[in-house]
Amino acid sequence: MAPSATTTEAVVPVPQQVPSKSRLAGQYKEFQLYHYSQEAEEGKIPGVEAAKYPHYLPTWDKSQRYPPLEPFEHYEHGKDADASFPDLLPAGVKINHLTPATGTEVRGVQLSSLSDAGKDQLARFVAERKVVAFRDQDFKDLSIPDALKYGGYFGRHHIHPTSGSPAGHPEVHLVHRGAGDNKYDKQFAARVSSVAWHSDVSYEQQPPGTTFLYIFDSPETGGDTLFSNAVEAYNHLSPSFQERLHGLKATHSGIEQVAVAVANGSINRRDPVTNAHPIVRTHPVTGEKALYVNPQFTREIVGFKKEESDAVLKFLYDHIAFGADFQVRVRWEEGTVVVWDNRVTQHSALLDWKDGARRHLARITPQAERPFETPFVQ
Repeated sequence: MAPSATTTEAVVPVPQQVPSKSRLAGQYKEFQLYHYSQEAEEGKIPGVEAAKYPHYLPTWDKSQRYPPLEPFEHYEHGKDADASFPDLLPAGVKINHLTPATGTEVRGVQLSSLSDAGKDQLARFVAERKVVAFRDQDFKDLSIPDALKYGGYFGRHHIHPTSGSPAGHPEVHLVHRGAGDNKYDKQFAARVSSVAWHSDVSYEQQPPGTTFLYIFDSPETGGDTLFSNAVEAYNHLSPSFQERLHGLKATHSGIEQVAVAVANGSINRRDPVTNAHPIVRTHPVTGEKALYVNPQFTREIVGFKKEESDAVLKFLYDHIAFGADFQVRVRWEEGTVVVWDNRVTQHSALLDWKDGARRHLARITPQAERPFETPFVQ
């Protein structure tokens, strides 16, 4: 599959001398690993089972270099959906809403078997519920090209600048902590928590929309993923504060993510970029407004002095992070595919298990439209 690739407002070459890890740590919270024990993943260590899906183990190919992403016209399939969801949620499908506004668990439908009408409804349903956990799926057993073909229906594939990917498939972003990993204490030496709220690669000119994450191996307990509903976060603000946020843009940066990877001897597939996006963005299907800032990638509010920007952003970060009344916690189990709308949610993985169990997932990340806002309406 051809590399996907969005012209941006600023392309920043990685400096020959990268900033110190301690300085970067204040801007970007990194828990990604850039290596693993091949013997452990192949089951060659006594008492350690091999990875169930070895063809999905991460590789970091330094020969992979891509030009800046070019703009593209995104087609939003959720606009075509029958909002009664007859093809996605037919009779007999079990639906469990995890909270009133955020998160749903679904059993009894196979995503891999959906018609195009069902995929349209999937995009619409996920936009409405923000995050949906589909259980008992066979998605992980698709060939990688078939999984990518499926995800490509929802948008152009994003190639992550630094993450591991299956050999020959840079469009697949892997989340992997190998069996017997003992880096837990090291990573918490400078951090009190693994929580790192973010919207994936928000620094791109056209960040992702409908996003897929599927599990291969997981701890018996632990390693859940938190999601926060950015629409409800916006709705909880006073009308006066909502109105003040309209018209403001914030800069999102991929510089720190690439610099941390390079500092750790890993790859850089594409020069990092920065882009300015509206702080309040509008969803193209539901028309809902959502807060679109996150502490991993947002750096400053355009036109504000540093102290002003820092104060407003800190309030918004804290509001999203502490708003348990518009959050949901998704627990992973065998055969789970979690689908979320990256435009109207934030999420964080949890590094809370200490028994060395393997955690291995794959993400397919279709890009969507450039974030836009519509006028404030009280």
